[in-house]
Amino acid sequence: MRASNHGFPLFSVLVFITLLALQVVNGDLINNFYMKSCPQAERIVQDVTFRLVRSNPSLSAQLLRLHYHDCFVRGCDGSILLDTVGTNQSEKDARPNLSLLGFDAIDQIKSEVEKACSGVVSCADILALAARDAVSFPSKNRPLWPVLTGRRDGTVSRSSEVTGNMPSPFSDFATLKQIFEKKGLTVSDMVILSGAHTIGVAHCGAFSRRLYNFTGKGDADPSLDPKYADFLRTKCPNPADSSITVEMDPKSSRSFDSDYFKILTQKKGLFQSDAALLTDASSSQTVKQLQNPKAFFSSFANSMVKMGAIEVLTGPNNGEIRQQCRFVN
Repeated sequence: MRASNHGFPLFSVLVFITLLALQVVNGDLINNFYMKSCPQAERIVQDVTFRLVRSNPSLSAQLLRLHYHDCFVRGCDGSILLDTVGTNQSEKDARPNLSLLGFDAIDQIKSEVEKACSGVVSCADILALAARDAVSFPSKNRPLWPVLTGRRDGTVSRSSEVTGNMPSPFSDFATLKQIFEKKGLTVSDMVILSGAHTIGVAHCGAFSRRLYNFTGKGDADPSLDPKYADFLRTKCPNPADSSITVEMDPKSSRSFDSDYFKILTQKKGLFQSDAALLTDASSSQTVKQLQNPKAFFSSFANSMVKMGAIEVLTGPNNGEIRQQCRFVN
């Protein structure tokens, strides 16, 4: 990680203040919800996640993306983890979710937690914790954001509900703003959470239109740096090959840092939705502020806790605790 260790004490204080404040705001989600019912739960999630990320570093971006995709449809209820049963296609079979990975990792973590405490810890909480731990792995003892727990698992997952709720790489600013505001998130949160694009890769199909046929006339997107577009064309042929991927943050795709916001100002954001963040004055100003690592890490911690509380199911009368994350009980 490129953030200086000199910012760690301040970062720790900010996260602690965030944790205390958001426990009040989020009500039923609290810190260490399983302290009495399964005190070893969070340690097990962390240990298994660290082990898996050590052997597969790309898992960090995969689990973070999985958490995002879960929260924007039906809230953070683990519904993205459910398999299709019968004729009802689940969320994971919707087109925007077909490239999601990390399901097997969640299955492994859930299995280990179940051995210690059967029927106690929700898949939704496991996903939220694992996403945080996977991204935090390089810093080991420095969790990058607090995860409040107490979510219960949803029992409904429909592919038809993904479109219109999940931000798309093709979205313009107005569409992005509408989707985020519908989930109780501000424009500032939208920009901050887009910083997740600092890790991971993208399939060529998610941005090839910007390279070859942006307006339907065989042209390139003028908001994309021409030299970077030339480079991307050497990686992604036309028509797009779905098996080819490109780093979302050039030369820094495994380092969770503030570089994403620097490349945005250089017109090297990979997606149309990335470039859209510069089309609004307020959003563009936030992009500039978040180039500062301290500003990014503290802001990201705040926004992740807010996102992790979207439409959560809590209390004994809502949802369930799944025995297996892929199926309802």
